[in-house]
Amino acid sequence: MENQAQNIELTSTLTCPECGHSEAETMPTDACQWFYECKGCGLLLKPKAGDCCVYCSYGTVPCPPIQQGGNCCGVDGGDAD
Repeated sequence: MENQAQNIELTSTLTCPECGHSEAETMPTDACQWFYECKGCGLLLKPKAGDCCVYCSYGTVPCPPIQQGGNCCGVDGGDAD
């Protein structure tokens, strides 16, 4: 796990599938983002089937937990305390 935190990108550009508007957003590190309202047309984006969040579906960079090789929302099944 060494240096993984340094390699995590926290900015992702979300692109609306309806109107094509793109917006750079800072991804949360402590919560999933299941919904995002497009700032271009107002469409409420939701994750595509099989994706964990809007960043994994519509972003240029997947969410931090996925970047770290785990599952979204901090549920990775193998990291019990």
